[in-house]
Order: sequence, then C-alpha cells, then structure tokens
Amino acid sequence: MDQQPWRRRGNRRRRVRWGRVAVAVLGLAMAIIGLVKLIGYGIDLLSSRQTTQDLREVYYAEATDEPIAETDAPTQTPKPTQTPAPKPEETPAMAATVPAAPTQSPIPRLASVSYPDNPKVTVSSRFKALRKESKYIVGWLSIQKMLDEAVVQRNNVYYLDHDALGKKNVNGALFLDSGINMKTRPYTYIIYGHNMKSGAMFGNLRNYENSTFYHNDPFITFDTMYEGGRYVIFAVGTVSVEEWGRNYLDFYALRSANVSERQAAIDAVIAASVHTCPIDVQVDDQLLVLVTCVEKDEYRRVVVARRVRDGEDEAALKKLVNTSRKR
Repeated sequence: MDQQPWRRRGNRRRRVRWGRVAVAVLGLAMAIIGLVKLIGYGIDLLSSRQTTQDLREVYYAEATDEPIAETDAPTQTPKPTQTPAPKPEETPAMAATVPAAPTQSPIPRLASVSYPDNPKVTVSSRFKALRKESKYIVGWLSIQKMLDEAVVQRNNVYYLDHDALGKKNVNGALFLDSGINMKTRPYTYIIYGHNMKSGAMFGNLRNYENSTFYHNDPFITFDTMYEGGRYVIFAVGTVSVEEWGRNYLDFYALRSANVSERQAAIDAVIAASVHTCPIDVQVDDQLLVLVTCVEKDEYRRVVVARRVRDGEDEAALKKLVNTSRKR
C-alpha cells in the first residue's frame, strides 16, 4: 500500500503544530515586551512623583537668603549677527536721480519692561534653594489640587524625556519655551508638558474642557524666580500648529512684541476656545499658555490665562468665568 498520503498528512499536522507554537511564542513575546514597557512606565511614574515630592519639600520649606551664583541665571541662545549687505558706491548722478525713500510709520511694538517689584532681577529665596537642586529650574506652576510642579528652561527637547532634575524619564518635565528671555518681564510665558494618560504633567488639562471643572477652578498660580503671579483662564481649546489646519495658532506671534501680530494671535486663541468667556484681554496683558499634545501630531491642546491685574478682585473674575458657556 502507498504510504505517501499518510506521510503528507503527518507533515501537514506537524507544520500546523509548529505554526501554532510559533504564534503562541510570538504572542508570549509580545505580552512580555508589553509587560516590561508597562513596568517601565510604572517605575518612571513613581520616580517622577518622587522627584516632584523632593522638590516640593525644598520649595515649601522655610526660605533662606544664601547667595546664588550669577552663572545660574538662565542663558539664552545668542542670535547670529547679521552683516548688512554692502551698498553700491553712490555717484552724484545717482544721488540726483534716486528719490528719497518715503518715511514709514514705525510698527507699534510693546515696550520692554522690568519686573515692577524686582527691578534688579534678584532671584527669590525660594528659588535659590531650588536652583541648588537644578540650575535650570526657573518657575513653579500650581493649579489647585491638579498640579504642583517645578518648571525648567533649557531647550525645547531635553525635558521631553528627562525629569526636572535631569534624570531620564518618559514623563519628562514641565518646561518653559527656550525663546522666552526672563531678564526682562516677558509678556507671554509658554509652558510645555506631556499629555500623560496617568494624569502626570499636563495629562489633566483636558478637564478644563468641562464647563463645571472650569467654573470651579479658573485660576493658575505661576511663580518665577523673579516674581509671583496669579492668572485667570480665558480660553481652552485645541489648535493647529500647521497653517492649513483648523484653528491655526502662531505661537511665535503670541509672544511677539509686534502689537498687530500679538493681537491676531490672541483673537485666534479666543476663537478656538470651547468656552465663550467674557474675561477682558488686552494686547499688553501678561499671558500664560500651557501646551500639550493630543492624538493628532499637528494639533495641541492649550489652556490660556492672563495675569490678574492690580486691583482686580478674584471673586468678581470667577463670577465672570461662571457666565461662560460651552460652544
């Protein structure tokens, strides 16, 4: 009798068994990799929380007056010096035939201002202690029970995967845009942070899209090493970083000294907000912009606030916020 059919069936069975084993091994390997990543995320989250707690103990401890080295001040990347193009040597004939350039009105710009209560730009006692832990710490951001974190400034890449003390961590840290010069009082602070599912960093900013949450907690405290500050939120939304996208926002214009550019950016923020808020915002108001990512790479979630003005009553501001409605 021919044994070939039996052999072929046996070979098929073995191939099926080996195929099942391979699939099982692959599934197990993927599960192990996923578990390792999950454990890694958990370890990083615990480490991030410990760093935050350690820095909080320093920040909220009794302040000291120990001096801080001048080199600890934040540095800015120098702009390259531009050499004007050489002009052709002018002859008497040219001088006679070339009309004088029309006089143009200067573009309105916001004037550079010093810190009202700190004209010598002295680092506060609290931050002297903090900057012994890391010279890159420049601020402290507090939002009720949601967030209480140090803010660092170095560049716009390093703190994507390092915590505030410079340790490698997937949660990163909250960092101030590197283009913001703090030697004079900035008109705009832009702070970036990851949108972590655990709620770490800026993971809970999404809560401000809920009207009830927004009405209950419309204030943010952002203290820098040079001055303290209270801010009231007037816009929350998702904006595009690409010009072709819906609700495009030019972040550079938002911190520009050019009045018309800045006003256009403020208008764009208000138009993109999910809330209709009656809080008045002027072009020379100091702004605080919190930025985090969303599912689509070309979009960002923003929470935008303006500094509470001298003489303003926070209770009255909160009443105004409570009249806002979801679009």
